[in-house]
Amino acid sequence: MTLPLVSSPLTRIGLIGECMVELRSQEDGQLGQAFGGDTLNAAVYLRRLLGDDPVQVDYLTAVGDDSLSQAMRARWREEGVSDARVRVLPGRLPGLYLIQTDADGERRFLYWRGEAAARECFDGAEAQPLLAALAEYQLLYLSGISLAVLTDTGRERLLEALRQARAAGTRIVFDNNYRPRLWPNLQAARTAYHRLLQLTDLALVTWEDDAALFGFADEAALLAQYAEWGVAEVALKRGARSCLLQHRQGRQEVAGEAVARVVDTTAAGDSFSAAYLACRLQGGAPEAAAAWGHRLAATVIQHPGALIPRAAMPALPPLIPALTAQA
Repeated sequence: MTLPLVSSPLTRIGLIGECMVELRSQEDGQLGQAFGGDTLNAAVYLRRLLGDDPVQVDYLTAVGDDSLSQAMRARWREEGVSDARVRVLPGRLPGLYLIQTDADGERRFLYWRGEAAARECFDGAEAQPLLAALAEYQLLYLSGISLAVLTDTGRERLLEALRQARAAGTRIVFDNNYRPRLWPNLQAARTAYHRLLQLTDLALVTWEDDAALFGFADEAALLAQYAEWGVAEVALKRGARSCLLQHRQGRQEVAGEAVARVVDTTAAGDSFSAAYLACRLQGGAPEAAAAWGHRLAATVIQHPGALIPRAAMPALPPLIPALTAQA
């Protein structure tokens, strides 16, 4: 049977990662500034889609004590995303990235993140309270980028804290988002991913990323391997094509949504993941969740930048209630 992700009343969700300063080239040659990052994008869209639900959505990261870090935290709060568990590292700065898009809306990113505060989020004795707090969440969400940007020590401490949190009942959601340039080598990435996937309850997977990381020959091989690793639910994203689902009831395919003109594909995958998760947390079945993901992603790529205006948020397909196990 397809089960809800969280069985007890949901009160607090944590998303782990890095928020950066986003610069975007504009038609007039100027640069527009915003804030973004894969798990931050997901946090904002998730909070919007949960609507009036009082669940607290926390963003877990480290920032500096500079004006840009303060501005980004204020922006999260405006979106209803809590910064109550953000570490502040004096003298450090946030990372920065520049988005360039071609005529088809495809992106090229340039990054400046080597000294970003988020790299040391879980380093030092001062990180222990944050690591211990992970077990207080009913659900934690992170990505391959969340793992990649950390120091070796920080990554090790995070993986151990996640293991302990899951043993205490926390559900883990993982978006693969593999970025080769962020890892020292392929084997280091594979090892970290494998360790996290053994703790994962829901995997939101981009096909091209996992094919590059693990060398899967096709989607069937990927889904079979995830089942062997014990991941109970997988949503396999394939861009504009259909999404493939694997869960306790078997496998399904959910068609995507056509878009007449793609403006910017930034945050397409992040928005899909947020919508999928929001639907599942509100009692929707996986096929309804995939339809939500397609609808939001199709809307996001018709706007510039990672976060579209609230007014542009789409109407979503009706929920299909998930089945629960019989007593």
